[in-house]
Amino acid sequence: MSEARRGCGSPIALLLALALAAIAAHAAESPKGPRPSQIIERTAEQVLAILNDPERTVEQRRAEIGEIASALFDFRTMTRLVLGRNWKKLTPEQQGEFVRHFAGFLAADYGSRVERYEQQKVSVLGERVEPRGDVTVKTKVTGGEFDGAVIDYRMRYRDEEWRIIDVVIEGISLVANFRDQFREVLSREGPESLLEKLREKSAAGAQAGAPDALTTPGPRSQPPVASSTSLE
Repeated sequence: MSEARRGCGSPIALLLALALAAIAAHAAESPKGPRPSQIIERTAEQVLAILNDPERTVEQRRAEIGEIASALFDFRTMTRLVLGRNWKKLTPEQQGEFVRHFAGFLAADYGSRVERYEQQKVSVLGERVEPRGDVTVKTKVTGGEFDGAVIDYRMRYRDEEWRIIDVVIEGISLVANFRDQFREVLSREGPESLLEKLREKSAAGAQAGAPDALTTPGPRSQPPVASSTSLE
């Protein structure tokens, strides 16, 4: 290769690298509206305002936070990720019912966190662009029993808005946790049995305010901003 060609190769490679970096940076920007980290920050402020309002009853707080969760989470995408290959084995009716009951199950559990609130604060540490254009927003809990807990929210842009598709609590993925549970029930009893379990849990959550919850696997109990709940 001549010196001339070798000399022009470097700036071309540099321009290409800069272009790719720009694409990666803009992948985290929505054509309209706030960035993922701004959404999480705003949501944390809304939740804390509800929790700190002495005028609201526990039931009112739970209902309002459950509504926030319903709007913020992309339950259809989460259900597809949790079911994996089994998603395509279901009829459209079963898919719709899975999404509905899974959403009810998680939204009720998210709302139930109000009883565990101990003046914690949530700080947004930053965001990271993932493959496929997803963005992970990193947060940290300050104060209370869960002081220092790190919680990552993976978000995806669809239908002109960013929504959460997974929550990772101190390295443990909510989607992966449920995928393991669902896979076991599906292989052992089939989709209808799993659907029946979700119906029961969703109904129990709507009736009592929250489904039966266990702790997240790991060194600490689960923080009140997300959960990893058992079907058993």
